[in-house]
Amino acid sequence: MNTSKTTPLSSTPNIYIIAWCFGLLFYFLDYVIRSAPAVMIPELSQVFGVDTGGLISIIGTYYITYSTVSLIAGIALDKFGAKYSLFTGTLILGVGCLLFVISSQYAGITGRLLQGAGCAFAFPGCVYLASKGFSPRSLATAIGFTQCVGMLGGSAGQFVVGPWLTAGLSQQTFWIGSGVVTILVAFGLLLTIPKPTAQEQPPQKSKRLVGLLDPYKVVFSNPQSWLCGLISGLLFAPTTIFAMTWGVAFFQQDKAFTFHQAAIASSMIPLGWVLGCPLLGFITDRIGKRKPVLIGGACLMILAILQILFLPDLCSIYVSNFIFGVASGAAMIPYSVIKESNPDEVKGSATGAINFITFGVTTLISPVFGKLFGKTPVLEMEKSLHFQYSAFFWIAGISIAIILSLLLKETGKGQD
Repeated sequence: MNTSKTTPLSSTPNIYIIAWCFGLLFYFLDYVIRSAPAVMIPELSQVFGVDTGGLISIIGTYYITYSTVSLIAGIALDKFGAKYSLFTGTLILGVGCLLFVISSQYAGITGRLLQGAGCAFAFPGCVYLASKGFSPRSLATAIGFTQCVGMLGGSAGQFVVGPWLTAGLSQQTFWIGSGVVTILVAFGLLLTIPKPTAQEQPPQKSKRLVGLLDPYKVVFSNPQSWLCGLISGLLFAPTTIFAMTWGVAFFQQDKAFTFHQAAIASSMIPLGWVLGCPLLGFITDRIGKRKPVLIGGACLMILAILQILFLPDLCSIYVSNFIFGVASGAAMIPYSVIKESNPDEVKGSATGAINFITFGVTTLISPVFGKLFGKTPVLEMEKSLHFQYSAFFWIAGISIAIILSLLLKETGKGQD
């Protein structure tokens, strides 16, 4: 009798690990869909009937809903659990992909907004499932692996999808396929995620956190939370805005790369994240401090950009971009700091909050970068200066992140 009662309980972590694997597929698709438009700008411009600048504006709307819905995702996971929250998010993403097939600017905007809204559930959902399926000793590794899978998707959105398009795959086929696969993953999540038990249900009332939005009041009233979000956003922006949106066009126009070369060059940055996120996370855990690794990673990002600009023969741009991507893995360190800077009962909401601030920064920077550098240069000299000035734009943002990092309180085990 005892065995029959304990078996379901003992198997629960395994069920959550299976569900986490479906969550990884969701997160992988999140990044594929986020970065893929960068390799199909001419095709999508024609479909939606807009110029390049108009298309970039459509693509950028992703971050509007991604940042705002991140707050809703955090609340939904805490209040309703992962089962229906992740199913809804994944289903919304699938519908957003299918709307990209319709030849209408309105459909493009709506589709991209839905894509951002759906993807906002991916990372918090994976962290939620990992926390249920893994022991505390292996949780950090699971979260690091989750981010690796996401950035592999970001790289595949260019490195794989670009050659597919060159080989004859139509962008309509890509979006239909992405939508169908995403919807299948949604039902996989619905079937594998167990319903929360009575013990896992959040209490109706809490002495400390009574209202639905009270967790965010705690997080947003902490200046360290804002510093974490701003730093992460400034370090994340070169990847999300440049590499995943403008990179292919810039390398083609300013560096005279072929489409294939440009797609590979851009994809090397998110590919570097695959190594950088767990590597820098391991280093910061090893030394017991967050700030030195965070600032060191940001400085290495600047050095990689300067090498591309002034010492291009030192190593190929593919290697330089990969190094830049590894270093930009430092953008994930504030995700640990914000959790360590806030009370235990709001750590879930802290993830939603930092996503909101991080991608709020991206939402604000994206149109600024597009307006300043979106026009195609004509003369060779203009091309050289165009690329150089755009690089200095990112150096300025990373430099601000370094300054803000100096104001951040150390939360690692080795803090003084």
